[in-house]
Amino acid sequence: MSWLYTILIILVVIIIYALINALRLKKAVTTLNEEEFKKGYRKAQLIDVRELKEFEGGHILGARNLPTTQLRNRYHELRPDKPVYLYCQNAGRSARAALFLKKKGYNELYQLEGGYKNWHGKIKVK
Repeated sequence: MSWLYTILIILVVIIIYALINALRLKKAVTTLNEEEFKKGYRKAQLIDVRELKEFEGGHILGARNLPTTQLRNRYHELRPDKPVYLYCQNAGRSARAALFLKKKGYNELYQLEGGYKNWHGKIKVK
């Protein structure tokens, strides 16, 4: 019976952890649908946080590639006084990138809802 309590405690801890992360994410980044994203990304820093091969396979026209694996070393390339529009394949990596940038003092952070896979605007393929 004690193993049942142990499993229950582990599940409760996992649920609390997920809720805390969701609240942190909601504070760090604003998620925009495609139309809202299109309205603002041209006046901002448009960043694709996917890896180079994914970026070269197709990206939003005008985007810069800054993979999440390099973000810790290259975040200073972004201007903290301008909005940062982030996207990845499905919004998971861009959310983690936004949390990191928020800790570094970037305040205007936006991500594309659903990520690149839901994008219907102009793209560029290398």
